[in-house]
Amino acid sequence: MKQQSEHDAMVEEIWRRFLITGDITTERRQQRIFKLLPAQRRCKFCKAPLVGAGASLARMFYDKRPSNLNPRFCNVCEEFALEHQGGAETDIAMLFADVRGSTALAERLSALEFSRLINRFYRSATGVLIKSDALIDKLIGDEVAGIYVPGFAGEDFVRRSVEAAMELLRLTGHADGNDPWIPVGAGVHAGKAFVGAVGAKDGVIDITALGDVPNTAARLASQAKIGEIILSESAAKAAGIDTSNLELRHLDLKGKREPMNVYVLRVI
Repeated sequence: MKQQSEHDAMVEEIWRRFLITGDITTERRQQRIFKLLPAQRRCKFCKAPLVGAGASLARMFYDKRPSNLNPRFCNVCEEFALEHQGGAETDIAMLFADVRGSTALAERLSALEFSRLINRFYRSATGVLIKSDALIDKLIGDEVAGIYVPGFAGEDFVRRSVEAAMELLRLTGHADGNDPWIPVGAGVHAGKAFVGAVGAKDGVIDITALGDVPNTAARLASQAKIGEIILSESAAKAAGIDTSNLELRHLDLKGKREPMNVYVLRVI
């Protein structure tokens, strides 16, 4: 029992460093070497070159490749995190974006046309999430989700989540009142959540966020109309958003005991 408790405490501390500072590597010498190699893009954690002249050397001598979870991280750092099942509670921002009226779209388009449209949405969304240093949480159905924490996105991680939502709406054609090529709504919420590797040791393991923040962010996205970003009060405050000219709504969200005050953000 004591050994298990000590192990759990060790894993929690590893994840705390991982989420707050981005530090999950145990080999400092490798980091010093990687920083000397030229690269167009590096692993956010160990600094291994992932794209550029030094990437082939990192792959050859250290088996470092872009992670399947997020190509801004290397496979080794991802595997290290997955090997340490567990996690820690930390401050996060959560961005959900989904296609509005996807059922009607699927009915109107052929299966091939619909799949191409959704794939184009996925490519646009993942590009934004990767560029803004989010951990990509979900690509499922007509929805994408990104987790923003200090260790990945920096101290202004909440603002970056809001900016990413705005960029995604621009890329999907919602700026200046234009007709979008795909109708999208988004939700952003911030607060404390459990982030870590969950699943079965002998089965599928995933890195995800659990708790009220991701659940609420998903609910906010579901309430967003086409071209809208629904911001919770906590997200707006943490991101330093001037809400004086934003529309204020009071939403009754599923599972919430009290109505929630939110702000509506649109791109121009």
